[in-house]
Amino acid sequence: MKEFTIEKNDAGQRLDRFVTKTVPLLPASLLQKYIRLKRIKLNGKGAKQDAKLALGDNIQMYINDEFFEAPSEENAYLKITEPQLDIVYEDENILLVNKKAGVLCHSDGAWSYNTLIAHIQAYLYAERAWRPREENAFAPALCNRIDRNTQGIVIAAKNAEALRVMNEKIKNREVEKYYLAVVSGPMRPAAGKLEGYIFKDAVKNQVFVSDRSVAGSKTAVTEYRTLAVQNGLSLLECRLITGRTHQIRAQLSHAGHPLLGDGKYGSGKTNRQYGENGQALCSYRLVFGFKTDAGILQYLSGREFKIAKVDFVEKYFNIN
Repeated sequence: MKEFTIEKNDAGQRLDRFVTKTVPLLPASLLQKYIRLKRIKLNGKGAKQDAKLALGDNIQMYINDEFFEAPSEENAYLKITEPQLDIVYEDENILLVNKKAGVLCHSDGAWSYNTLIAHIQAYLYAERAWRPREENAFAPALCNRIDRNTQGIVIAAKNAEALRVMNEKIKNREVEKYYLAVVSGPMRPAAGKLEGYIFKDAVKNQVFVSDRSVAGSKTAVTEYRTLAVQNGLSLLECRLITGRTHQIRAQLSHAGHPLLGDGKYGSGKTNRQYGENGQALCSYRLVFGFKTDAGILQYLSGREFKIAKVDFVEKYFNIN
């Protein structure tokens, strides 16, 4: 139990707002529940959440210690009582989740609890598949990341050995990643390979593509094939050979076929023509093509997982 005495600067505010400020990790649903159950008391008695606080009031909080910790990415899961996840596959070692466009994989500098990793950890915590107070070091972690505005499958490891093996397989390119992309105009040829060099401007958080090597650049290779052409748009399946930042978006733009809805590398005119402000890119399929032993994950070798429905495919091509 923790006690707080209301000082001059806190007098006059509501009880629930004081608790929210004092215990930032406490979810709103638990705050309401704890007030109702009198686990949060005002001057030794139960009180309503809109009770006004006065100078010298005493507040007692019967709340677990972890909720009083300073907010960080490591404890953001505590803020989530109803995890929002679209699970593609799960077993005792890994979790494959369909990340929605607009969702961050991790916090982007400022603390945020509404990230994919926080929802995954909250889900595993609620399912008792992860007991953070009993773990010495490991917390469920992401093995790959996807841009905020891109939909797709993200791999999460439930234990340290699964994380080590999966990271090694991704590094050695034994996990094949396929994307669906809608671009402007027909590709010529209809299937092929985009090869070039990418260098990143960290200040602008933007990459640039060159046909020749320049200082600081890295090779970038993307295979593609056309699946459909309709109404001035092409649906492509792209396979990453290398995994550079914004690789598909930047290479398609450099090739003269910008991604539909892409606000950074795309065509504003084309985006306005189709009324599209969400980029039509989805990491929809994973193939675990292990070439060497995968230890505890060997059972995944040769298996393929994909997202059953991709909205922009149905919207523009009526296929999936």
